[in-house]
Order: sequence, then C-alpha cells, then structure tokens
Amino acid sequence: MRWQVQEAKQRFSEVLRAAEGGDPQIVTKHGEEVAVVIGIVEYRRLRGETLGFMDYLMSGPLLDEDLDLGRRNEPPRDIDLVG
Repeated sequence: MRWQVQEAKQRFSEVLRAAEGGDPQIVTKHGEEVAVVIGIVEYRRLRGETLGFMDYLMSGPLLDEDLDLGRRNEPPRDIDLVG
C-alpha cells in the first residue's frame, strides 16, 4: 500500500496495523517514495537479529490469567498400544 505523508499521518493506526500484519506500507512525499513502514518482526529478520526462545514465547499473545496449566492429580489413562 502507498500513502502520501499527510494521509499516513492522519491514518497512522491503520498504517501500523497493516505493517504489523506483514504488509509493508510505502510512504510518499511529492510522489517520491521516501519511507517504508514494516512490522518489528520483519525488521528484526532483515537485520539478522534472532530471538531467544523465551523472547519468542513472550512476543506471542498473552494467555488468559485464569488458565490453569498445572498438572492434574488424576491417575494416568490406560492406553491400548496393541491395537
């Protein structure tokens, strides 16, 4: 998508949303391309930066705080491996 500077300023949230979604947003001034807005993930990929495993997990959506990830106090299920 191409945006004139004025329009990009007025609709900046939309520009960011599209960039976060993986669509580079080109900004023009007097008809000339002057900048590109890209998502942070793409920026880091282009820079060759790698995320550690914990950073990768932390960059994802937040889990519901009420979600219980603890072990259950139930005996294991019987599984028929023969058939």
